[in-house]
Amino acid sequence: MPNSQPRAHIANHYLHASIRGAERQGFQRETLLASAGVPAAWLENPEQLITEEQLTQLIKTVWRATRDEFMGLSTRRCKNGTFALMTDYCLGSATLGAVLRKSARFFKIACDNIDISLDESTPNKLMFFSLSLEDASQDTDHMLQEFLLLMWQRLACWLVDQQIPFATTQFNYPAPPHVAEYRAMFPTELHFDESVCGFYLHEKYLQLPITRSEAELITFLKEAPAYILHRPNHDESLRNRIRALLARQNMGDMPSLNELAQFLHMTPRSIGRKLQEEGTSLRKIKTSLRQEYAIKLMMTENLSVADVSERVGFSETASFCRAFKRWTGKPPSQWPG
Repeated sequence: MPNSQPRAHIANHYLHASIRGAERQGFQRETLLASAGVPAAWLENPEQLITEEQLTQLIKTVWRATRDEFMGLSTRRCKNGTFALMTDYCLGSATLGAVLRKSARFFKIACDNIDISLDESTPNKLMFFSLSLEDASQDTDHMLQEFLLLMWQRLACWLVDQQIPFATTQFNYPAPPHVAEYRAMFPTELHFDESVCGFYLHEKYLQLPITRSEAELITFLKEAPAYILHRPNHDESLRNRIRALLARQNMGDMPSLNELAQFLHMTPRSIGRKLQEEGTSLRKIKTSLRQEYAIKLMMTENLSVADVSERVGFSETASFCRAFKRWTGKPPSQWPG
């Protein structure tokens, strides 16, 4: 059978975001885009989606042009080959926890402008991997910050050869206009306007053994950033199963824990315990769904704030407004700003 055409599903936003730093250094957008097989006219067509392969080739081109793995989006350059050297240094580690600790130490020494560490003193058996730009003034589209978080999450999953259910991914800026893309990129709970960027995972995942060989690493790096940009097709976590069930329900009348337990043929206690291991809870899942639905309605429907509030299950508009500002950093009246 002939190979199917790659599916274009990545927002046009990333064309502008990927070349922003290179353009500031004097490189021509037409030349950069041509290397990825992207017509320059697509920049003016917000509805034009792109493929993972096109974005991969574009990022590679920017890396080569700027000689900077930070794509000209940081106040300090990160030399090409730094990430490969870090992975080679970490590959001999026995567990994922050791990789995260080593990678943090490596990048603290190798690259300026990154605040990176693994905090193992957090409560509820959730470990926090902090990964923030110390000065994000050049990363106006949040492209570099998003990419760094993706890079460590995807690398972690690849090294242990399984999809890790990260509990929460958080960002030290308000939800951006392209926040809808975040659900596909980060299949976790999303928190904005936090003090630092990073992600939480349960402590048990730090004990997972590293299964990849040196030969596999060579292939991984040769194809980079393809694996980092690839969006997983399957998430078999209980969180995702429950999200899928709840997403089909009326937001104002989502099933209780006991009702879910009957449907899933599990006890409420086992559901709670499993969700806790995945770093979440039924309440957090419901809140996340309401948040995403509210943002979608605010961006795509000509509805009043009161109408949106009712559709996402709030009995009082004032309560919805407070929740929306907590989710996005802005009140509904100023969204997207």
